[in-house]
Amino acid sequence: MRIPVIGIGVISALGIGVEENLTALREGRTGIDRLTLFESIHNVPVGEVKYTSEKLKEILGLNKQDSYSRTALLGICAADLALRDAGLETSSARVGLISATSVGGMDLTENFYKDFLSDETKGRLRDVKSHDCADSTLQIARYCGIKGFTSTISTACSSAANAIMLGARMLESNMLDYVVVGGTDALCKFTLNGFRSLMILDSNRCRPFDETRAGLNLGEGAAYLVLCREELVMDNDPYCFLTGFANTNDAFHQTATSSDGEGATRSMRGALKKASLRPDEIGYINVHGTGTFNNDASEGAALKRVFTKDIPPFSSTKAFTGHTLAAAGGIEAVYAVLSLKHGLLYPNLNYVSSGDSELNPQSILKMSDRIDHVMSNSFGFGGNSSTLIFSK
Repeated sequence: MRIPVIGIGVISALGIGVEENLTALREGRTGIDRLTLFESIHNVPVGEVKYTSEKLKEILGLNKQDSYSRTALLGICAADLALRDAGLETSSARVGLISATSVGGMDLTENFYKDFLSDETKGRLRDVKSHDCADSTLQIARYCGIKGFTSTISTACSSAANAIMLGARMLESNMLDYVVVGGTDALCKFTLNGFRSLMILDSNRCRPFDETRAGLNLGEGAAYLVLCREELVMDNDPYCFLTGFANTNDAFHQTATSSDGEGATRSMRGALKKASLRPDEIGYINVHGTGTFNNDASEGAALKRVFTKDIPPFSSTKAFTGHTLAAAGGIEAVYAVLSLKHGLLYPNLNYVSSGDSELNPQSILKMSDRIDHVMSNSFGFGGNSSTLIFSK
C-alpha cells in the first residue's frame, strides 16, 4: 500500500515554512549561529529558530498571558502549516495526530526550578504543567481542531520517523482517514548540558562525514506531514508517496551505535523490502549524519553493507539546521519530499574529505530528473534506527 503525502509544514533555523527552508537549502545557507535564546556557559553554535517564544505566540494569534512551552509553539506552527497546505478540514473526517518530542516542556520547567530551588514557596506551577511530552501533542491538537486519535512518541532522535511509521500503519489498518505526523523539539539548557557532558558538541559548525568532524550542533524546530489513505486522494496530486519504512533496535549501547552499523543496516534493508525496491533504485539518501565520529563511521559502514560499491548520492542536512533531536526525522522527511518534488540533491555543508574513497557525500547542490525514490535515515540513542522511503 502506498501512503500519499498531501501536506507538509516546517519551522527550523532556516525559517518558517517550506519556501524559506527550501530557499536556504538551494543557496547553501546554514541556520547555525551563536546561542541567543538563553544564557549558557557553553560557547557552542546552535540552530535556533530566529523568533522568541513571545513572537511565536503573536504569529500564531495566541494569548501572550497563556503558558505554552516552546516545544508546543514550534509544533503548533509546523502542524498548522501542514494542514493548511493539505487544505484539510479537521472536523470532516477521521483525523489523527501523532507527534514526537524528547524535550517536552523542559524550557518552562527550567524556569520553575530556578526559583523553586532557592525558595520552596516560589516558582510558578503553570511552568511545570507543560513538562510531560504529551502536553505539546494536546496543545497542537487543540489549536488545529484535531479531536480524533492522538499519540506521543519519544524514542530519542528517531522519534519523528517512528511517528510517521505509526501513522502509516494506522492508515493501512483503516483506523484513520488522515493523520498529521512528525515531531517538535526546542533548545533548552538540559539538552545543551547533557550533550556537552557526552563530549559530542562541536565548538565550530558541524561537518558531517568529514575526516575532521568533531561533533554535532544542536538545533530546534518542528515538521509535520499530512498522510491519507490512497483512495481519498481522488483528483488531487500528492507530493509523493511513503512506500517503505522500517524500525530496528540493536540495543548496542545507551548512546553509541555499533561500529558495523548493524541496526542501520537492518533498518535500511527493511525499508527497501517494504517498498519492494532494489538498493540501486534509491536516487538520494538524506542520512542521519550528525557529525560525531561514532555516528558517521557507523552509518557509513551500514551504507557500504546495503549499497556495496554503488552508494547513491547522500548528504546530511544537519549542517543547515543543527540536530533537532526528536524533530529531526520530521524535518528531514519534509526535505526528502522536496528533494523528490524539485529533483534536488542537497549539499553536505562544510565537507572537504572523508578520508574514505567509498564514502563521498554530496558536497554541492545538484538537480536531477532521475530521482524517483528518496531514503531518509533517523537513528536514536539506544540503537533505535528508523528508515523512511518516499517515492514519486
